[in-house]
Amino acid sequence: MARPDKAGAVAELTDKFRASNAAVLTEYRGLTVAQLKTLRRSLGENATYAVVKNTLTKIAANEAGINTIDDLFAGPSAVAFVTGDPVEAAKGLRDFAKDNPALVIKGGVLDGKAMSADEIKQLADLESREVLLAKLAGAMKAKQSQTAALFQALPSKFVRTAEALRAKLAEQEGAE
Repeated sequence: MARPDKAGAVAELTDKFRASNAAVLTEYRGLTVAQLKTLRRSLGENATYAVVKNTLTKIAANEAGINTIDDLFAGPSAVAFVTGDPVEAAKGLRDFAKDNPALVIKGGVLDGKAMSADEIKQLADLESREVLLAKLAGAMKAKQSQTAALFQALPSKFVRTAEALRAKLAEQEGAE
């Protein structure tokens, strides 16, 4: 790797691996330029899709501390570097691959952990981070509402019981 252009490419890829929290390797053989453009749009704004050279990308991944995906660098490869929500990018890749079987998801890495193609498809089946947080907030709010209702029910039940007891005593005194 004596050539400066290759060294620059490796440095750029290394920076992309370090800056992203996920990277998904794909094989794009058979896709047209127009289809690749559509794929790039479908990934969302927090992901970039780049066609890469296997040897340079393998070197860059190793320099970034990722050596668990070395066996995936075979055939024509492209990498989706994800800096935002990995679920959104995984959904984009999965949906595009359904419509275009020429795109093959090989595997990837998420927060330093290697992932198989099946694990990436499972990631795509998850709901987005925002939806999961909204569901959690809703569940927490429901529990708070239940707790508030319980605390409110105790004094009102006590008052009703005391009133019923007072009425019964008044009735007994009136009967005597």
